[in-house]
Amino acid sequence: MQVKEILRVKGSRLVTIEPGGRAVDAVKTMAAQNLGSLVVMDQGRMVGMLTFHELLGAIARGDGSLGDVKVSDIMVANPVTAAPEMEVNDLRRTMLETGARYLPVLEDGKLIGVISFRDVAKAVLEEQDFENKMLKGYIKNWPA
Repeated sequence: MQVKEILRVKGSRLVTIEPGGRAVDAVKTMAAQNLGSLVVMDQGRMVGMLTFHELLGAIARGDGSLGDVKVSDIMVANPVTAAPEMEVNDLRRTMLETGARYLPVLEDGKLIGVISFRDVAKAVLEEQDFENKMLKGYIKNWPA
């Protein structure tokens, strides 16, 4: 299974924020949209990722407040990315090795989606369930 197949099922809804945006507004957007990450875009170009991990760190450093922290102050610049043709096992390995829970997917330098570790787990589980059903059907119909 490839990344593009997960995106096809998941959809490619993208929610972005500008680097000059306020972190507190990012929290509001993420809460309202039930998202764990936002892609940081500047003039149509991806410049970073902002996840709940960076936001929690900023809140901890601010003694429970984000104050006037800007997205650019806490985002992950130049995040690890995935390609649509990337195999899911390679994607899982990349996510585990880098600790990234969310990976932007780029095709020819253009952002086409974001894959979360949850998306990967769900896709793998569904693929395994399908294979299980096929194998059970094959065994059940095996000529005696």
